[in-house]
Amino acid sequence: MAVKLFEPYEINNVILKNRIVMSPMCMYSSHNRDGMVNDWHYIHYTSRAVGQVGLIILEATAVTPQGRISPKDLGIWSDEHVEGLTKLVSMIKAQGAKVGIQIAHAGRKAEVEGEILAPSALPFNERMKTPKEMSITDIKKTVKAFGKAAERAKQAAFDIIEIHGAHGYLINEFLSPITNHRTDEYGGTMENRYRFLKEIIIEVKAAWDGPLFVRVSANDYLEAGLTPSHYVTIAKWMKEDGVHLIDVSSGAIAPAKISAYPGYQIPFAEKIKHEADIPTGAVGLITTGIQAEEILQNNRADLIFLARALLKDPYWPRTAAEELGYELQPPVRYKLGWG
Repeated sequence: MAVKLFEPYEINNVILKNRIVMSPMCMYSSHNRDGMVNDWHYIHYTSRAVGQVGLIILEATAVTPQGRISPKDLGIWSDEHVEGLTKLVSMIKAQGAKVGIQIAHAGRKAEVEGEILAPSALPFNERMKTPKEMSITDIKKTVKAFGKAAERAKQAAFDIIEIHGAHGYLINEFLSPITNHRTDEYGGTMENRYRFLKEIIIEVKAAWDGPLFVRVSANDYLEAGLTPSHYVTIAKWMKEDGVHLIDVSSGAIAPAKISAYPGYQIPFAEKIKHEADIPTGAVGLITTGIQAEEILQNNRADLIFLARALLKDPYWPRTAAEELGYELQPPVRYKLGWG
C-alpha cells in the first residue's frame, strides 16, 4: 500500500509534494517592533523546507499594527514588509517547499500599546485590556486591511493564503456568541456573526486567486459556545464563498477546560470534511508518522499540520518516512547523512 503522507496533493492548481504542513507558529522575533522579517525567520523556516516539509505556512502575520498578538509579531500591513517576505518566500521555494502565509488580527487578545479592538467591549480575562467595540467604520477598515494584505502576499509570491479565524482572535471573536454580543448586522444570528469573515473572504479573493485556507477553532469548549456541528454550517458557507480548505483547530476563545490528548482535534476535522464536503487539515498533538498516516488512510483529513513536532525536529519528514518504511529522497548535500 502506498504511503499517503508522501503522496502529492493538489489544491486549486497548486501541487504540494507531500501532505506535511508546517503549521503557523508565532516566533515573536521582529525585534524592532516593525513587523519585519529578520535572520531568525530566514533560518527557521528554510530549515524545515530543507527537512522536506511540503508546505510551510508563516506565523500569524498582522494586517494592522494594532492587530498584532505582540509587538514582535511579523507584519504585512505596509508595503515595506514585502521585500523581506519576498526574500523569505524565494529561499523556502528554492528548497522545494510551497509557501503560505497566515494573515491575522488579534482583536481583544492583542498585547500592544494603545487601543485594541473587538466585536464587543469584553476583555479576555481580568489581566487583559478591555477592547473598544468596533464601529462599522472600524469593521470596514479592517476588512480592507485583509484585502491589502492579500495583495502584498501575492506580490511576495506566496502560494497559499490562510485567514486566521481561530484561537480567540478577531475573526473568531465575531463568530462566537461568547465574545460577540452585538445587536447590529454583525451580531445575533450565526449568519450575522459570520458576516465579518464573509466580507474578509470576499475582499481577499478580489486580490487573490490562489488556494485560500481558513483556520477555525471548531469547539469553544463552553456551554454557550460554538460546537463542531456549528462549524459544519460555517464551513459550508465558506465553501460557497470560495474557501478551498479548513484548517481545523479548537479552543482559546475564552478560558475553558480542555482535555488535550494525541489526536483530540481529529474528529472535528473529520466531521467538517465529510459533513461540509470540503478538504480539511488536521492539527494538534500529531507527533508520529504512523499517527499521521492513519488520519490520511482513513480519510479523516487531507493534510497534516504539524507544530511542536517540527520545533522539536526540523527533519520530521525523514523520521516519519523511516517509521513508515518509505524511502524519502534527501537534499543532495545530505545524502551521506540520510542514507
